Amino acid sequence: MAAPVSPARLGAGGAVLTAAIVASSMSYIDSTALTVALPVIQRRLVATDSQAQWIVEAYLLFLCSLILIGGGLGDRYGRRRLFTLGTWIFALSSVGCALATTPGALIVARCAQGAGAAVMIPGSLALITAAFDARERGRAIGIWAAASAITMAIGPALGGWFTQNASWRGVFWINIPLAILVLVVSYTRVPESRAKRVRGKPDVLGSMLAAVGLGLIVVAMIEMQHRNHPYAVALLVAGLVLMVAFVFAERVASAPVVPLRLFSAPAFSVASVYTLLLYAALGGALFFVPYELQHVMDYRPFAAGLALLPTIVLIALFSPFATALAAHISPRASLVSGAIVSAIGFGLFSRLGSGAPYLGSVFPATTVLGIGLSVAIAPLVSVIMGAADTNDIGAASGINNSISRVGNLLAIAALGIVIAWTGNRAVPVPSNPQGFSHAMLASAAMALLAAGAAVLLPRKSTPQHISKEP
Repeated sequence: MAAPVSPARLGAGGAVLTAAIVASSMSYIDSTALTVALPVIQRRLVATDSQAQWIVEAYLLFLCSLILIGGGLGDRYGRRRLFTLGTWIFALSSVGCALATTPGALIVARCAQGAGAAVMIPGSLALITAAFDARERGRAIGIWAAASAITMAIGPALGGWFTQNASWRGVFWINIPLAILVLVVSYTRVPESRAKRVRGKPDVLGSMLAAVGLGLIVVAMIEMQHRNHPYAVALLVAGLVLMVAFVFAERVASAPVVPLRLFSAPAFSVASVYTLLLYAALGGALFFVPYELQHVMDYRPFAAGLALLPTIVLIALFSPFATALAAHISPRASLVSGAIVSAIGFGLFSRLGSGAPYLGSVFPATTVLGIGLSVAIAPLVSVIMGAADTNDIGAASGINNSISRVGNLLAIAALGIVIAWTGNRAVPVPSNPQGFSHAMLASAAMALLAAGAAVLLPRKSTPQHISKEP
């Protein structure tokens, strides 16, 4: 790896941190604000139920399938170069989103947004790692994480405010001044860095197999919501075959986007399954809850955004303490208990409905869920990092990030099937409150399965292959 640049010598530490925080904030605000704005977007653009899901799924598909190679390209061709390229793509595609007048145009722009984020997000952390020495790096990453949590917390309320008082397009326009700030700071103050030695060629084949395979699976699952689509099963099988091909491709790639050796550590494998299940439950629930709030419980968009704040605020406030708690009672106990409490929170969402009071329905669900997630998320990161070789920490973090987004991607489509098949009509939620209740119980079941997976976590979640390099 390239030697870290001394912030004291270059005066670049604050600039790097600013650019990284603002760039990450764009993606977090965009994602969380859109969940509240989506019901209005669907109505204003006259989007079908499938199109409404693809407005979210298109972004996630390109992000989770390209984020791993995005980080590797930065190491190879220059971290600042790829970071600014991702920012340009994200900003220009945000303009496309804001100007879209049809669901198809918005979906295409969201695909480009996901591709930009796949380069920009790993680049933000890579710049911090390169710019700060080992003594200062932990504090810098902590500031970055705290700022990201704060922006994630304000996203739903901000999205609701724009949608209610201006236009849903403001959710995307807000990215432009933020992107300009990132680009100005990056070009004028952030030093370039790259890895001194990079093995093999970029794993383009692996990335394409993952993208197409996941895409086919999601298309199949969304079409299954209509029950009678003749090609859904064939598309699902084709997607699964491509994902198997992806695994084989990673075994022979000289520089795989997913180093399979990481999964030889039991703690890493268990934590990866836990991540997939817990984030699937979370992503799926937070996609459908705003529909219930706005269409069934008659919340206005801003009120719907505020209603979700307890969950995100509790995660932001208490996650730092969860690491100390996990060290005291063991990471396994934290992961199991956090997932179980989260499952209770998801289950409480099933009680939402017409006429349900906020304090008796929404507030308990969001609060309990926030407590459960705050207990689980920080120890999960520690387990992932502790299970990897010191030379593989970056890859382990990237894989875990991608797995969490794959969970979101698949869960939205899967819970759509639950809603359509367990009620009397297809999505959206307004026409099927019974299906919504079943979907929330399905999220609770996924969280309980995550708790069951965590039980299998080894008592000592330490690195399996300790590097001898200094």
